[in-house]
Amino acid sequence: MGGGGRAAAAGLVAVLFAVAWSSRDAVGAAELVIMTNQGTTPGVREVAAAFERASGHKITVIQEAGAALERRLASGGQADVIATNPSGIADQVRKDRIVPGTVVPFVMAGLGLSVRAGAPKPDISTVESYKAALLAAKSIGYSRGCSGTHVAEGIEKLGLTEALKPKTVFTVDGPVVEFLAKGNIEVGLQQTNIMVGAPGTDYVGALPGFLNVPCPSSVALMSASKQPEAARALIAFMTSPEAAPLLRKTFVEPAAVAPAKPVPARP
Repeated sequence: MGGGGRAAAAGLVAVLFAVAWSSRDAVGAAELVIMTNQGTTPGVREVAAAFERASGHKITVIQEAGAALERRLASGGQADVIATNPSGIADQVRKDRIVPGTVVPFVMAGLGLSVRAGAPKPDISTVESYKAALLAAKSIGYSRGCSGTHVAEGIEKLGLTEALKPKTVFTVDGPVVEFLAKGNIEVGLQQTNIMVGAPGTDYVGALPGFLNVPCPSSVALMSASKQPEAARALIAFMTSPEAAPLLRKTFVEPAAVAPAKPVPARP
């Protein structure tokens, strides 16, 4: 690692220790639970592990959404922080489960295409080649979530909605790559950070040009947190510029640009 790389790494460690240990000094070692959806889980695990190592706090990452998440929160299950898409955050705000003023943009995840492991990789380097690849595929699959919505909108802009309808599979109860690995579909489309490295599949690349509309997510402090200061310190690190290299390792772009500092306390 060159001098610049070592300096950047040292800076990251210094900021992380400052944020993490300041929270530990205030509350002692905490046990925090952060709830995630499918799209935020890889990035959350990366930054949470770094924060945990530096601070001594224990961070448990639980991926749950929809009815399962609602059951957990409604029954009083521990949840200190939540990282999910804007609509999911808005739903929790409406239910008074999020501390006002603590919602912060987290990451943006671009869209990509994968095929089953060992299958020929289509050319998707241009809009026209991507269009040809979809028409040539025997079947394609995507979800009805953010990534699937953006994929469908792109297909509509290409004028392919009717042509692709007979061979389109909408995936449920799991990531698109799981259906791809089983051979249920020939081409899978989803957020890149979920697809890269998935067993039984080969990632082809990002969708080209205007078709690659990223999916945003945010992070927030849960009202039910019993360790709010430690949770604020975790959010501060997750959304700091110093966390950006860790997030980019998971194929997402950090959305926040604020420096690492504690999330302001509720008035």
